Amino acid sequence: MNIYKGLNEIIEYIENNLENDINYLEISRIIGTNEYTMKRIFSLISNISITEYIRNRRLSNAGFDLYKGNAKIIDIAIKYQYENATSFSRAFEKFHEIKPSKVKSNPEKLRVYTRLHFDENINQNSSIEYSIIEKDEIVFYGKGIKTTESTIKFDTPKHFKYMRDLYDSKYDLPDYGMVVYEARFDSKNLEYWVGYKKEIKEFKKIIIPKSKWLIFKINSQKACDIQRKTREFYENFVPSSKFNLREIPELEYYHDDITEFLVPIED
Repeated sequence: MNIYKGLNEIIEYIENNLENDINYLEISRIIGTNEYTMKRIFSLISNISITEYIRNRRLSNAGFDLYKGNAKIIDIAIKYQYENATSFSRAFEKFHEIKPSKVKSNPEKLRVYTRLHFDENINQNSSIEYSIIEKDEIVFYGKGIKTTESTIKFDTPKHFKYMRDLYDSKYDLPDYGMVVYEARFDSKNLEYWVGYKKEIKEFKKIIIPKSKWLIFKINSQKACDIQRKTREFYENFVPSSKFNLREIPELEYYHDDITEFLVPIED
């Protein structure tokens, strides 16, 4: 399927339901995946999590409503699915940097978050060779950093280089890279880890549970090549395949001058 057409249909669904509960299961059916896979695709292609996008669109519209109308703050809060005026006001001020009660006198402060649109004419023809294996739990030892969906492409090579510069002479080359998505795809709270198979007491022990893995090889260990192939995987391969992803971290396994991209899948 054309994933960009599917994403535009998702955006249309969201726009029609900003004042209602958003059914993520229904959204995932639009592109034929489970909820986790849909959220992963959306966040990687748009550089924002779907929950943040919905929140930003609601708060953007709420600002316009407060300026143009005479509704009470609590009514606007309920309209955009907030439980009370306090939680709405807190989110509104964080987004617009102005209190809801001050909108009428300071409309120039309002921030507009525009609707996303994806180009459906992007050429998606590609071929990815892959294999499927089942692995027992994977254990490694590493160090991680906090990052975000928008900065991860800069943060990961920087952290990888930092780890190599500091530890290559002591522990040799790292074996794994790992991305952790916290808080159900809050794209402002991601982690990137670099790890080693050997036990290193000064590092944190990471245990990845037994799983089936979808594996494809990248003939490079350069960050730009890994990022390009990863995006291609989520744009082209996942929407066209019948695989659904599991809610455990994906891994990069470095060896013999190549990178194996390991993606956990449901049975």
